[in-house]
Amino acid sequence: MESTESSYVSSPEQPQKKSPPPPASPPLDSVEKPTYIKLLVSNAAAGSVIGKGGATITDFQSQSGARIQLSKNYDFFPGTSDRIILISGGIDDALKALELIIAKLLSEIPTEDGDDAEPRMRVRLVVPNNACGSIIGKGGSIIKSFIEESHAGIKISPLDTDFFGLTDRLVTITGALEEQMHAIDLILSKLTDDSHYLQNMHAPLSYAGVFFSGFDGIPYTYVLPYVATAAYNSTNHGLNGAGVKFQHNKEDHTNSVTIGVADEHIGLVVGRGGRNIMEISQNSGARIKISDRGDFMSGTNDRKITITGSQRAIHAAEDMIMRKVSYASERETD
Repeated sequence: MESTESSYVSSPEQPQKKSPPPPASPPLDSVEKPTYIKLLVSNAAAGSVIGKGGATITDFQSQSGARIQLSKNYDFFPGTSDRIILISGGIDDALKALELIIAKLLSEIPTEDGDDAEPRMRVRLVVPNNACGSIIGKGGSIIKSFIEESHAGIKISPLDTDFFGLTDRLVTITGALEEQMHAIDLILSKLTDDSHYLQNMHAPLSYAGVFFSGFDGIPYTYVLPYVATAAYNSTNHGLNGAGVKFQHNKEDHTNSVTIGVADEHIGLVVGRGGRNIMEISQNSGARIKISDRGDFMSGTNDRKITITGSQRAIHAAEDMIMRKVSYASERETD
């Protein structure tokens, strides 16, 4: 009968020692590539991610192994009042950090007593326009497969040509957290193989060089639906009496700007009990006054909103107001 002893042992009395083999180098394709995720969050949500004294963001970085950065206060993505979060590291680390951030924000969504529905939120990724083709595919084949596999909703916005210098698009993912993370995993794995995407890894978070291009080449600042917002001083007459934004400079460097918003949307700016307008004023640092009913911009049905403060405060308030009105416009067209 043959012995069942290991071939490494010739006899029980004289074992042969064999040194362990050197550790094998990992194959090149198994080494995790560095990548990044950019997403948008509201100013309030950014505070939750940072935490008191930076405790939350430090903890998330420690747990995930990824680096997490945020754009400066009131340094928003063009056309929104949302700040940018940049997560960088290996794919697994970046996804872990993102999941921690989303779970944190979901946990702070208020729910009614007895409501067992799982809280949900939109995740909006910032993706370079020249990299979007890799996740769309020919005839939309790739994005369709991602939707079918993850069961999440995925929508890619068109490039906003109203903003000169903007080369990024928004990819919105909806669904339950597990579905969203599955979809983002698929998207990120595809983008990480795209050289155009990786070239933007170290792009600055600030969009200070992006501005609203306006109509007919006029350098407008920001536009609200149903309103022209060209900058004028008090001696100009505007555009054929249409609703415009007038800017008045004072010696103390405090500016005053008047914009118009469609009367049917003014309630969205004010909010229940004035909650929205107070929040906008507090977050931007600007003073905001809305004209009485029937007091419209010349030749329009747009109510006047006068914003006073520093130029930065005015821009911040304008962005927040624009988002309120734009959200209503999106719902009307859905």
